Amino acid sequence: MQIIKISDEVTSALKNNRPVVALESTIISHGMPYPQNVETARMAEKIVRENGCVPATVAVISGVLTIGCSDAEIELLGKKGTSVVKVSRRDLPIVVAKGLDGATTVAGTMYACSLAGIDVFATGGIGGVHRHADKTMDISADLDELQQTSVAVVCAGAKSILDIGLTLECLETRGVPVIGYKTSDMPAFYTQKSGFKTDYELDSAKEIAQAIYAKKQLKLNGGMLIVNPIPNEYSMDSDYINSNIEQALTEADAQGISGKNITPFLLDKIQKLTCGQSLAANIQLVFNNIRLACGIAKELCNLK
Repeated sequence: MQIIKISDEVTSALKNNRPVVALESTIISHGMPYPQNVETARMAEKIVRENGCVPATVAVISGVLTIGCSDAEIELLGKKGTSVVKVSRRDLPIVVAKGLDGATTVAGTMYACSLAGIDVFATGGIGGVHRHADKTMDISADLDELQQTSVAVVCAGAKSILDIGLTLECLETRGVPVIGYKTSDMPAFYTQKSGFKTDYELDSAKEIAQAIYAKKQLKLNGGMLIVNPIPNEYSMDSDYINSNIEQALTEADAQGISGKNITPFLLDKIQKLTCGQSLAANIQLVFNNIRLACGIAKELCNLK
């Protein structure tokens, strides 16, 4: 029984040292409504190709962990929306065994990348330590995946709904380097600054690729987090976005929403509270991260 499928295009690229950039599928099924989710996913793949790389959208399709989804599979994920299972590392064996469709999170996508040999993955923002985690103990599996899986993740920081300070502390404890692209400030997803600092600032895709390559040569397991601030023209006012986040958190608490359901609820609620402004920002920051990820992936190929 086949449970892992790598597309012919991705297989050929990896075999011939051509740059591949992985993309997650949670943003398709759980990130926005249809058909905007499919349009965004298609544009993401188009941007990867325009920047000289091969896209590898990751998902579980009918129980098969698929690395390099077809257009029809992306359409399926978009149409089914939130009825598709949200798949982190822990969920993979169950979703595969039951033959279900699944949208991979950052952790799930990273694990798939490690199976295929893909070094670079672009996403919006990672999960981390949730606000009030001292009471809920809600800490994303993304942090543990970054500790153990050797994939470079390009993002716009941790999602603004999180406790970014504690998220950075957890990453430090896990030995995960946080690299700011042309910045020493830790971005906060919708905004360019969170009030916290990255571990290092590197100013080019080539420098970042060299650091990833050195990490591999040193046989240091685990990922590297590259944080890329949202472009200035799409950045939102921090007071405005934080007030909406607090309102969304209050409503989530009142409705008893927690666990894997909390992030999709909060992002959807914030999108409604900001009249779509947060969603537009989310899409643009993903595209911005993809462009940087492509530059890094190409430079990595030059080092091999």
